[in-house]
Amino acid sequence: MTIFERIQFLAKKRDKTLKDVSLELGYSKNYLYTLQKQTPNADKLSALAEYFHVSADYLLGRTDNPAINDSEILKEFDITDGSVIMNYEGKALSESEKQVILAAARALVEQREKNVEE
Repeated sequence: MTIFERIQFLAKKRDKTLKDVSLELGYSKNYLYTLQKQTPNADKLSALAEYFHVSADYLLGRTDNPAINDSEILKEFDITDGSVIMNYEGKALSESEKQVILAAARALVEQREKNVEE
């Protein structure tokens, strides 16, 4: 994956467009598209890594681990995955408690989608 593809992926995970990211970082609206053909300078690479909370090595494709250091390995799971055991303060959640969490997550996503439409 190229630096451009990684940035595109990270932006999508945050529900941002490349234009949004560029403008939030104070760059021209099309700056990130220039990374299809060139590598950013050290200052911009650092700013991008900080913005996405990943290492510069991850952006550059030197590692597939986005964590800044090994103690910060990001964990991601889909809460609809039935094979995931959910715990809170060391105690497993019951099936009904999991359903409450799923309902809350659904409501949050629906509200976010409504806000985007408005």
